[in-house]
Amino acid sequence: MKCGECREVDVGTKGSTGGVSRRDFLKVCSAAAVYMGLPATMGPKIAEAATAKRLPVVWISGQECTGCTETLTRATHPTLEHLILDLISLEYSETLNSGAGEQAEAALNAAVKAGGYVMVMEGSLPLKDGGIYCMVGGRPIVDIAAEVAANAAAVIGIGSCAAWGGMPSATATDMGEESPTGAVGIAEALKVKGVATPVVNIPGCPPNPYNLLSTVLYFVTFGKLPEVDDKARPKFAYGRLIHENCERRAHFDAGRFAEQFGDEGHRQGYCLYKLGCKGPETFNNCPTQTFNDVGASAWPVGMGAPCFGCSEEGVGFTAPLHSPARPIYVTPPALFPGVDGGAKGKATTGGALVGGAVIGAVVGAGIATAKKTAKKAEEES
Repeated sequence: MKCGECREVDVGTKGSTGGVSRRDFLKVCSAAAVYMGLPATMGPKIAEAATAKRLPVVWISGQECTGCTETLTRATHPTLEHLILDLISLEYSETLNSGAGEQAEAALNAAVKAGGYVMVMEGSLPLKDGGIYCMVGGRPIVDIAAEVAANAAAVIGIGSCAAWGGMPSATATDMGEESPTGAVGIAEALKVKGVATPVVNIPGCPPNPYNLLSTVLYFVTFGKLPEVDDKARPKFAYGRLIHENCERRAHFDAGRFAEQFGDEGHRQGYCLYKLGCKGPETFNNCPTQTFNDVGASAWPVGMGAPCFGCSEEGVGFTAPLHSPARPIYVTPPALFPGVDGGAKGKATTGGALVGGAVIGAVVGAGIATAKKTAKKAEEES
């Protein structure tokens, strides 16, 4: 590390081409701390831990489309080269390896023998017929994954396929039949193989790269995985419904919905619930941590496409694409009329909304009266 002003300090390792100023790196680490629900003052500690010793990482690929690797290469803080040259030591990755064949396998075997690494699993693992539907070097990927995970300090399942089976397992729940390959997520595969290494899932198709990077930084700093929910997802990223922070939530509450693609409501940015948006039943931070750092438009709902619940098991790749969501905690209003696509393309008039509110008040009063009457009758009897 060179001495001098902050803007000149290079936190990169010797010979690295991915150096970044210490000031900028501290900003990244402080932002990551806040992102994970930690005090911003933890930024320097995260930076110190990240630069003290590079964390060895072994990246295994199963049944997948490489989309999770692709999303990681689009990260900007840190960039891919800064990540793999300065912050972690990428011991093995079928996509990013500079070597191939026996050379790559030798690197993997050496890393497994040394231990102490974090294993990142991308893609699902087939269990049917001995796992023959995904082979690497003549061996079933599920056997390789179990062998690598057994000597890892922790396992991160990146993407919905690695988290719970994703698209390869769709028919298992969608059609009431077994998946053609018996595809499952890494946690289920390790359970079958009798491997007890802790697993954290980062679902999504693909997931936001900062959900993975923040999890890695947390592990580097504290030597343990972050707090997770009942599906082993880090709570800092998957603790709230997409619906809670959606930019279209106000339209949902006001009863303003797009009825079909391209209609007046859709053009005005109304709620996409009736078009099959699964945001009301999907946990993720898509509205608050968008892709590519380009603002609110960089996620499906921001671009006018319904969320299809890719990060939620039993929703993404399972529920019919355009069927209404099963709202959690909140339900859409039922008394509001639809969008009026008149000459000026305005929404329903205030009078209609007031009328709906009056009807709602009358219905509510009727229900309250009925409850009081029933309670009084019960007490008398």
